[in-house]
Amino acid sequence: MMGVVKPFLSQDSLRMVYCSYFHSIMTYGLIFWGNSNHSNIILRLQKRIIRIIEGIGGRDSCREHFKKLKILPLQSQYILSLLLFVINNRDYFMVNSETHNINTRTKSNLHRPISNLSAYQKGTYYSGIKVFNSLPS
Repeated sequence: MMGVVKPFLSQDSLRMVYCSYFHSIMTYGLIFWGNSNHSNIILRLQKRIIRIIEGIGGRDSCREHFKKLKILPLQSQYILSLLLFVINNRDYFMVNSETHNINTRTKSNLHRPISNLSAYQKGTYYSGIKVFNSLPS
C-alpha cells in the first residue's frame, strides 16, 4: 500500500500513514510477542516500509533513515514497551533491598525471581526486570 500512495503524498504524510497503519498494529501486544523468533519478519517489513518512504534501495542500510524519520526499530520499541510496563506496574516488583538486608551494589535493582524455565525467563515479567536492571542508576 505504501508503494501505491507514495507518488501522491509527501514524506510527512507517508510517515503519518506508517504510524496509523503499520506502527499501531506492530506495537499492539509487543511486550508479549516481541521476544519471539517471528519478530524478524516484522522487522523486515518495517525496513521495507522505511525504504519505500525514503526511496532508497533494497541493499542500503536503514539505520540513519530510522533516525531521520524519528521511528524506533522493532527491537528498540520492544525494549521501550518493556520498560514502560515495569514503570507503570512498579507495585508488582520488589527491590533487592526488600528481600535481604545485605548492603550490596545491586540493592537498588529489581529482584529477579529464581527460575530455571526458559519460557518464564523469556516472558514479560522476567525480561522486564532484566532490561530495567541493565539501565544505569
